[in-house]
Amino acid sequence: MLNKKWAKILGTAALTLTLAACGDSGDGSAGESGTDGEDNTEESAEPAQGITEDTVKVGNSAATSGAYAPVGSPFNAGIEAYFEMINDDGGVHGREIEFVHTDDEFDPAIGRAALQTLVEDEEVFALVGHFGTPVIAATIDDIKDYGIPAVYFAAGIGQLYNADAEGSDRVAMPVQPIYTTEGEMMLSRAVGDFGAEKVGVIYTNDDAGLDMLEGAQSKADELGIELVSEQVPAGATDVSAAVTSVVNEDVDFVIGASIQNTLPTIVKALVAQGSTADLITSYVNVDASISQQIWNDIDGQFDVYGNGWVDLSSEESQENLAMMNEWIQDDYDNNVYAMTGWIAGHFFTEGMDRLGDETPTWDAYIDAMESEPINNPFGGEIDFADGKRVGTQEMNLSRVESESDWVEVEGLKSIEEILGNN
Repeated sequence: MLNKKWAKILGTAALTLTLAACGDSGDGSAGESGTDGEDNTEESAEPAQGITEDTVKVGNSAATSGAYAPVGSPFNAGIEAYFEMINDDGGVHGREIEFVHTDDEFDPAIGRAALQTLVEDEEVFALVGHFGTPVIAATIDDIKDYGIPAVYFAAGIGQLYNADAEGSDRVAMPVQPIYTTEGEMMLSRAVGDFGAEKVGVIYTNDDAGLDMLEGAQSKADELGIELVSEQVPAGATDVSAAVTSVVNEDVDFVIGASIQNTLPTIVKALVAQGSTADLITSYVNVDASISQQIWNDIDGQFDVYGNGWVDLSSEESQENLAMMNEWIQDDYDNNVYAMTGWIAGHFFTEGMDRLGDETPTWDAYIDAMESEPINNPFGGEIDFADGKRVGTQEMNLSRVESESDWVEVEGLKSIEEILGNN
């Protein structure tokens, strides 16, 4: 069991097929429905697969070779380091955590095969750190068919969003921001922090842009805010027509619902057309590679803001970062992807710790994860209660201040807290 020292330090505190269900649904192995909220029968109250008296086996597939290895390798290293720390302290209620991994090369077909191997052959108790948009999109339905708990998804796709999950949907427990939720957050900031009454959304025609638009539109409808939206192709080099339409509507604030290379193109077009409305964008864009492209254009005309979901400004977060650096290999000290892996390991372990002496079935584990909010080691918390599967629910706010700097201007806040400012 986690001792008081770890409970205090680690309880506080930047992606991402149709397999038939198999096995006897009464023993917690693949095929257990495990999510209907009904009391377990005596026969079904056996430990789930992957559980022995002194071990719990978990696993994932992630790209640890190829183009995405610079993300996948430190991500997995963070998970492994967290579990090593827990095991060195005696494990969780006497059980050490065994972590198995398959390199899926960011390939959906390989990821589908890896999922089958992990669940049916390796018989893992849970998936920890399911990685990458294409693999997640290809396997999410089958994870639900298996009924296996899946903690932390390294992607923000809308398929993970569910405000009231029931049945097999409860098995997916996203932690990282989901673009739909982030769209709600950005619209809320426009209103709560900037007093906007008419908001423009320039979004890309990919999953990220469409999901952010969906979230923004939903929150705008709820708040009675006028929304003007225009679509641009992902990776477009000319977005002038869409920008003209938004600027001509005289909006108070702009949401740049795009990721990576399209955002600078949108910003430059807004500058060229004389827009003075401040803009907010996704946490994915809060990086020096973006600020370097836009700083000389926006300086003095309007501000560019971005969300964030980890906060290293607190003493507790710094203590947790130091703890991670102590356990992880030196190459990954302070690595943001290693931090996300560390977070994934923490969230899984918290659920196991909450089980105590209860029989570790999939049902019981999911109930434990939903029983109360879980702290992120690097700030904020996630609440899975009542089927809430919306990812990060608290974000901070940063502003571009130079070519290389995004400076935090507001700490982690929930949508409710942000709108309370208005």
